Amino acid sequence: MEKNIKKQFVESWGVMGSVWGINTSVARVHALLMVSEKPLGLDDISKKLNISRGNASMCLKELRNWGVIQKVSSSGDRKDYYVSENDVWKMLFRILRERKKREFDPALETVEKALASSASDLSGAAKDRLQQMEELMSALDSLASKFLDNEDDAKAALAFLTGLSKS
Repeated sequence: MEKNIKKQFVESWGVMGSVWGINTSVARVHALLMVSEKPLGLDDISKKLNISRGNASMCLKELRNWGVIQKVSSSGDRKDYYVSENDVWKMLFRILRERKKREFDPALETVEKALASSASDLSGAAKDRLQQMEELMSALDSLASKFLDNEDDAKAALAFLTGLSKS
C-alpha cells in the first residue's frame, strides 16, 4: 500500500473513530497497525503518528483490552511489538461485544430500573414511552445476543441478508 494511501486511511479511521465515540488516537493507532505489514513497536507508532510515547502506550493498552491487537515478541529483542487482528470478522465481533457491554447494556439497565422503581414519578405518556423503549431495547438486546453468540451463524445471516460473501 502506498505511503500516502496508508496515511489517508489512518487519518480517516481516526475521524471515523471519533464519530463513533472512540478516542481519535486509539483509532489512528489501530488503523496504523491494520495497514502495517510487520509488527510495530511503541517508538515506531509514536514516531509515525507524531504522538507521545505515553499516548501511544495508552492507546495500545485500550486496543489490547478490546482484543483487536496483540502483543508479539521478536527473538533476541526485549521490546514489545504489536500487530492487528488479521481476521476482520473477529475484530468486528470483539468490538461489537465490547460496545454492547459498555454502552447498550447499561442503558437498558437504566431504563429497566426507572420502570421498576416504585418511587418513580413517571406516569402517563412518559411512563408509556419508557415502557416502549424497554420493549424495543429488550428486543434489540435479544437480537444482538443471538447475533454475537455465534460468529459463523452471524456471518451466514449477514451473507443471506446482504448477499455478501461469508469468507
